[in-house]
Amino acid sequence: MMQGGGFPVDLILFGMVAAFLVLRLRSVLGRRTGFERPPGERGSLPVPPLAGAAAPAAATPTRGVPDPRGPVGQALARIRSADPSFDPAGFLGGAEGAFRMIVEGFASGNRVALRNLLSDETYAGFEAAITDREAKGEQQRTEIREIREATIDGADLRGTTAEVTVRFVSDQVNMTTDAAGKPVAGTDAVTELTDIWTFQRDVRSSDPAWKLTSTRSA
Repeated sequence: MMQGGGFPVDLILFGMVAAFLVLRLRSVLGRRTGFERPPGERGSLPVPPLAGAAAPAAATPTRGVPDPRGPVGQALARIRSADPSFDPAGFLGGAEGAFRMIVEGFASGNRVALRNLLSDETYAGFEAAITDREAKGEQQRTEIREIREATIDGADLRGTTAEVTVRFVSDQVNMTTDAAGKPVAGTDAVTELTDIWTFQRDVRSSDPAWKLTSTRSA
């Protein structure tokens, strides 16, 4: 998403969205909670930092861009041909920011924030999970210790619809408590999780935003 050797516009856009969501979440909710996944379980919905925990030191994850001569690399080239502003490396940086912001929005139950970042179908799944969690009176305490890897696993261009799939490998700590504050699942042990997210965008659209259309575990 880089305009002909210029600055990575898509990374700026993802960053602006991330900053806006952080302000919204802090002003409306004050604290952060998460969607817990038991150790070893690699679910499709990721999780945010522990409420009240200090933010971990920023570490740049390994970012993998496919060989341009391979099938995925050639698909990325087709996307760039249709949208000259697209840059795979810049896209990965923005995707990492989106990962964190969507995780945080889901964990805090911020439906408004999620609605702007997810496709209709994906939003419906996230919203149902939030509603179920609220009905049970459960709370999640979750910390993303580190995003170790963000790698482009797949890409496609169907008509004017561009699709890019990213594999995120992260270290997380998860714990779920019930309405009485008693632990019902999880542990304070660090667990490595792998999430595979697919983003889509209409390359002819004036809207530069990529939306999350599917999530799954590796």
